[in-house]
Amino acid sequence: MHYNHYGREPVLLGVDLLNDPCSTVAELARRCADAGLVLSAPVSAADLASVTAFLGRWRAVVECADRAERAALLNVLLAEYASPPRLTDHVGDGWHLHFRPPEVPTDRQIAAMITVGTALHLTGLGMDRLGACAAEGCSQVYADISRNGRQRFCSPACANRSAVRRHRASRATTDGRPADVTP
Repeated sequence: MHYNHYGREPVLLGVDLLNDPCSTVAELARRCADAGLVLSAPVSAADLASVTAFLGRWRAVVECADRAERAALLNVLLAEYASPPRLTDHVGDGWHLHFRPPEVPTDRQIAAMITVGTALHLTGLGMDRLGACAAEGCSQVYADISRNGRQRFCSPACANRSAVRRHRASRATTDGRPADVTP
C-alpha cells in the first residue's frame, strides 16, 4: 500500500501554483497532470476560481513560521478538504489510500491532495520544511525537499543575490564606506 501521490508532487504543485498562478482552465489541468495528479473530472472555470481561493488560504500555512500555529492552520484545511483514509484499487494500479471521498469535485480533489501532501511533508520531513523566500523583495514560496533541511530561499538566484548583498554590506562596513547592497 502506498500514498505517495499525496506526498511531494502535490506540495510542489501547490508551491508552483502559488508562485506562478494559472490563468486558464487548460493550464491548471496541464499542471496537475504534469505533477502526476489524476483528476476524477475535467477542470472547470469554477474549479480554477475555487483552487485559486484555496491557495490563498494555503499560503497562510506556508508562510506561518510558528509550528503550532502552522499545524492549527493546516488542521483547519484538513478538516475541510480531507476525509478519513480509505483503501482503493480503482484503476488496478495497486491498493493505496485516498484521503478524499469518491467522486469528489475536482477543486476539492486538488485541495485535498495539496493539504494531505502538506501534512505528510511536514510530519515526515519537519515542520519547518515549507516557507516564504528569505530574499529581500521576493514573494515566492518553497517546499524544502533538500537533504539537510536548511532551505531558506525559493531559488539559487535568490540565495545568490542575498549572499552578494550580505557580502557587499559586510565589506562596506569593514572598509568604512557606505554599503552598496544592489546586486
